[in-house]
Amino acid sequence: MNAIPHLPTALWSILPYIAFTSFVLGHLWRYRNDQFGWTTRSSQIYESRLLRLGSPLFHFGMLGVILGHVLGVLIPQSWTAALGISEHAYHLIALTGGSLAGLAVLAGVAILIYRRITVPAVRHATTTNDRVMYVLLAAALITGLLNTWGSNLLWGTYNYRDTVSPWFRSLFTLSPQPDLMVGTPWTFQLHGLVVLVLIGLWPYTRLVHMFSAPVGYLVRPYVVYRSKEYNPPDKHRYARAWDASVTPPRWR
Repeated sequence: MNAIPHLPTALWSILPYIAFTSFVLGHLWRYRNDQFGWTTRSSQIYESRLLRLGSPLFHFGMLGVILGHVLGVLIPQSWTAALGISEHAYHLIALTGGSLAGLAVLAGVAILIYRRITVPAVRHATTTNDRVMYVLLAAALITGLLNTWGSNLLWGTYNYRDTVSPWFRSLFTLSPQPDLMVGTPWTFQLHGLVVLVLIGLWPYTRLVHMFSAPVGYLVRPYVVYRSKEYNPPDKHRYARAWDASVTPPRWR
């Protein structure tokens, strides 16, 4: 496949650092200035049936997608070869695992978008920021699946670990190699652009909740719930008297 024409080489050495800088500084700024907004803005109170289906698909599928990218992009090809994983076995694992994880996330996003469109209360609670986020997520997933299927099934095997992976790792050594991205198939370039834009906008969306772990639940005291007892025949009686004749005392 041909690469996207006229994409400047410098784009692949400048845009990533803009996105990463926005990602880091944006999270710091939002944490310092918008802690009350550091939330998913849950809409479960409006509708829960579709949410119970779409949310697990999205979150567990996203976990698989992230792990797949760590294996395919951050871990060098020589490391997997040293572990005895052949190129054919790697592509088979990538095709199977990537397809399952990507389809799970895509299904989850589709359900969540459908829910936001069809449930009036949820639709009214949806901001422009949310719409942009969903569009970018869907675009990243579709192009990612196209890469997974295309590089393994549609147009023959394309080993992105010879181009995309070294380019991405070179960004962290501060010696970017943008030339590696110029000749890649257009789907990989488009996927890279969408993901970089998503990374740059991440801190300003509800996706920030990914970094919020309920650690406090491990150490907080138990919440004690008490039932409200009353005399059913006397429904208009709101005051409760303390019966001290009973040991232990009780409400009546």
